[in-house]
Amino acid sequence: MALITIEGIDGAGKSTLAAGLAGALPGAVLLREPGGVALAERVRAVVKDPDLRVGARAEALLYAAARAQLVEEAVAPALARGQLVILDRFVDSSLAYQGAGRGLGVEAVRAINDFGSGGLRPDRTLLLRLDPAIARARAAGRGEAVDRLEAEGDGFFATIARAYDELAAAEPERFVVLDAARAPDELLADALRALA
Repeated sequence: MALITIEGIDGAGKSTLAAGLAGALPGAVLLREPGGVALAERVRAVVKDPDLRVGARAEALLYAAARAQLVEEAVAPALARGQLVILDRFVDSSLAYQGAGRGLGVEAVRAINDFGSGGLRPDRTLLLRLDPAIARARAAGRGEAVDRLEAEGDGFFATIARAYDELAAAEPERFVVLDAARAPDELLADALRALA
């Protein structure tokens, strides 16, 4: 059993890499955050709605609640069955976005997520590093409506990118930092080598 998480700022290519890994690793369970199970998908709709005002603390708690349900309903059972689980985002996203980006404090956000996830930790985290300006251009080019987080300014995403780098530096045995500017097939090959 193993839990692999994929992290990075919006537009770094997490979902593309996650799908590629799931296709290359037979029997892997692919899940996304927030989402993956019915309750968490409903929370996803709330936190992404650009018409809702959601305070920073409420946002952090909503993500933690969605994560708690996903772990209980899907992640923990799959790991218990001995399956490889690939998660498109996990706790590190909240540490970077709400802890650093929203200024709530990484340790405060870590505490609510430790409670919500039961202390579950990834075996390996692939951090897709990409210049925030390039990531924003990619995200804008998807042709999707901009959600609440994507509507934030450049400073917000620069803060998040720095927070991810700090998280990776603090846990080098768990994090593998990958160059997300590489072509998707090259990035997938890099990720597979990192997981071998």
